[in-house]
Amino acid sequence: MRRAFWAAAAVAVLAVLAFASGAAYTVRETEQVIITQFGKPVGDPVVTAGLKFKLPFIQKANRLERRVLAWDGRPVEMPTRDKTYIIVDTFGRWRIDDPKLYLVSLREERRAQSRIEDILGSETRSAVANHDLIEVVRTSKDREPVRDEQLVDEDMEVVWKPITKGRVKIEEEVFANAAPKLKSFGIELLDVRFKRINYRPEVRNKIYSRMISERQRIAERFRSEGAGEAARILGNKERELKRIESEAYRKVEEIRGAADAEATGIYAAAYNQSPEAAAFYEFTETLKLYRSTLSEDTSVILSTDSDLFRFLKEAGGSEGGG
Repeated sequence: MRRAFWAAAAVAVLAVLAFASGAAYTVRETEQVIITQFGKPVGDPVVTAGLKFKLPFIQKANRLERRVLAWDGRPVEMPTRDKTYIIVDTFGRWRIDDPKLYLVSLREERRAQSRIEDILGSETRSAVANHDLIEVVRTSKDREPVRDEQLVDEDMEVVWKPITKGRVKIEEEVFANAAPKLKSFGIELLDVRFKRINYRPEVRNKIYSRMISERQRIAERFRSEGAGEAARILGNKERELKRIESEAYRKVEEIRGAADAEATGIYAAAYNQSPEAAAFYEFTETLKLYRSTLSEDTSVILSTDSDLFRFLKEAGGSEGGG
């Protein structure tokens, strides 16, 4: 009898515990709960944290996120309006705005991410296809491109296409078109951005080749300007060198002329003071001239009244007289 009593008591306790565990549930601060009865939502979403109760067995607590969720799209290749293929990588932020509608239409976050991928991917492709590449790349129409003034001349001036929107406006366009479509699934789209825009490999290689050729052209221009400047400097140097040499030669000749004039004056003064000294000097200078102009195999034809022949004739006459 006692054993049966304890068995019945144990069964009753287990039933109470099962009923309590099926009826009680907790809600965290980061989540919201939708109660479904036989698969259909009943009541309002439970958004306050704490211990809550529901009908056991026939009702189910479905937990949904209250926090802002991230969507990170796959890099997708798509064409621009000017037929340039680029790879666009996008990301977005969203949250569950209507829990009941979200639960009925999507049930779980994995399906929500897939639907967001479809809608945002489609709107991104449509927006990119309606604009030129420069519109997608440039941040806004008011942003001026940075230019190095030393690398720009009339032959290399780049003419930029007019910008009407820019990347920020295109992102806003994607957001405006995608938000109402996601709203129908109980999702509030908070933001969407282009994380990265890149060219596909063959286009990127062409762009790199163009950049290399432009830099090579700039380098060649600098080299030609440097060569011209070097030639100008060398020309100035040669001209200055010749001017200095000419000035030096003129100075030397002036000094030499002044010295010769002074020497001549000294010689003349000496001649006037002593005729014998003058005759001796004339004789020694003539001998120097003989030594510098005559050699053993030199033949000289002189007239009899030549000043150069005078001393030779006198020497010959003296030898004949002796």
